[in-house]
Amino acid sequence: ERQGYIFGGGVLDIVHEGIGFLRSDHLLPGPEDIYVSQSQIRRFGLRSGDMVIGQVRPPKETERYFGLLRVEAVNGLDPEAAKLRPKFERLIPIFPNQMLVLETKPNILAPRLLDLIAPIGRGQRGLIVSPPKAGKTTILKQIANGITTNYNHIHLMVVLIGERPEEVTDMDRSVEAEVVAATFDDPVRDQVRVAEMALERAKRLVESDRDVVILLDGITRLTRAYN
Repeated sequence: ERQGYIFGGGVLDIVHEGIGFLRSDHLLPGPEDIYVSQSQIRRFGLRSGDMVIGQVRPPKETERYFGLLRVEAVNGLDPEAAKLRPKFERLIPIFPNQMLVLETKPNILAPRLLDLIAPIGRGQRGLIVSPPKAGKTTILKQIANGITTNYNHIHLMVVLIGERPEEVTDMDRSVEAEVVAATFDDPVRDQVRVAEMALERAKRLVESDRDVVILLDGITRLTRAYN
């Protein structure tokens, strides 16, 4: 600190020519991003979606961004240990064999009904199909709270695409999860980018031996953004 160095971090986004930036503002480019050199990315085997913490320096007169000087942790792991992790594409997929229990309180019925009628297993993909204003966002919040209440070791990510800003605030205040969002007034390219970066973030956590659950709202708006 006496030399002007500070600690910072963010989710790595590798862009053109192999350089990267640590994003902090909803995984999108911003003025507080931290520049990561190509040599650091190669040395530590960093990948898009990695949560990188390290020593940074303020930008010089001719620079726009903070610069990463030293990598201290990658997804909570020692940088040297993180270099040994497998690649997500080489992991072995299996059928779900463990159930996620969502029930929490007796007066909250939807998670209990899901446990009885449509149980969710680890590694399973699920889709909620409903007309507008039918309460699917409420069910998503109850599912999220069920996961965080019953499984404190699971990293929960709630990805909101094309939602209203006030709904993002409500979700952020209602669940103890990593909430990532691109609202309806964001450009469609930002909505796509947020969804893709969230997926990369989840992959990096799985590579680091973490259990991850993604709740996405909504896939229809994401499909429109891709079109």
